[in-house]
Amino acid sequence: MIDIVEQLEIEYNAIVEELSLPETLANQSLLKRKSRELKALETKLNAGRAYMKIARAIKDSEDILKASADPELKEMASEELESLRAELPPAQEKFETLLAPQDPNDPKNVILEIRAGTGGDEAALFAADLYRMYSRHIDSKGWKTETLSSSPATGGGLKEVIFLVEGDGAFGCLKFESGVHRVQRVPATESQGRVHTSAASVVALPEAEEVDIEIKPADVKVDVYRSSGPGGQSVNTTDSAVRLTHIPTGLVVTCQDEKSQLKNKNKAFKVLRSRLFDMAMSEQHEKIAKERKTMVKSGDRSDKIRTYNFPQSRVTDHRIGLTLYKLDDIMEGDLTELVEALQKADQQERLKSSRPNSGVKA
Repeated sequence: MIDIVEQLEIEYNAIVEELSLPETLANQSLLKRKSRELKALETKLNAGRAYMKIARAIKDSEDILKASADPELKEMASEELESLRAELPPAQEKFETLLAPQDPNDPKNVILEIRAGTGGDEAALFAADLYRMYSRHIDSKGWKTETLSSSPATGGGLKEVIFLVEGDGAFGCLKFESGVHRVQRVPATESQGRVHTSAASVVALPEAEEVDIEIKPADVKVDVYRSSGPGGQSVNTTDSAVRLTHIPTGLVVTCQDEKSQLKNKNKAFKVLRSRLFDMAMSEQHEKIAKERKTMVKSGDRSDKIRTYNFPQSRVTDHRIGLTLYKLDDIMEGDLTELVEALQKADQQERLKSSRPNSGVKA
């Protein structure tokens, strides 16, 4: 443990020094990446320091018990030792968990895509409910959002919405939302009071920077056309909508929310870059999945990951078998308990895979 903490100190000081270099300060992309690395390293280091502080205090108390002849001092040391020994296991567990291999994309921004699935108008209303749920959770974190594309449904709700979430650790927080979300409730139009089941799909993509994915201009076909649907002045009268077709993969991205063709084009490229990055990462994940079975699935879009049962005020995450009877709070954006449970399950699986024989010992 001492060697690990000392190595973390060395790595931490090296990044601090690198962040002060003029060439780093002049490169915003590098500065951003190194700052994220420093923050992640600082979290591990603080946990390691806390563990070592308790371990040293235990040794000091044990030395007093062995060497001191003062009964009062020995009694105090004995009481302190009992308390410290109770604090050590959770401190060690926290440190070991943080030492598990981390997803390098966790600190990144995230692009969330929500689409209505089976269930007609009710599915579109549920998609809008999910959008509201995520928006409230994001607001509570102090993060920012930017709508990249949206398509309202004729009966209310949303056919589709794609938006960027900017915040430190946004992808790490929301990446487990990818999959099919199922809702069970009585629609407002249901006169017989019957419970209907409908669904919406969510895709969480790490925002890809230009350094992550290089898109060759020759590989992209750009089409412009007039926007459709409701809009203000000039939205339906100019060729402001943009469609990008990535020829090598066949991926198609459209954007028509902005009046400016350039803004729509930039937003479309942002989505395309992140989808290509996700494809590349998915290929790596598939290779890893063949070697170990992950507890929390993050790439399979067809998985039914969660059910929202309104009659029972119940939310069940099927991947980790967690059921919470606080549906109203969750729909208002209180996702903390769900997110932390999913993160903990993932961390435990990563730790298990990285240490197949035994845990780190002091």
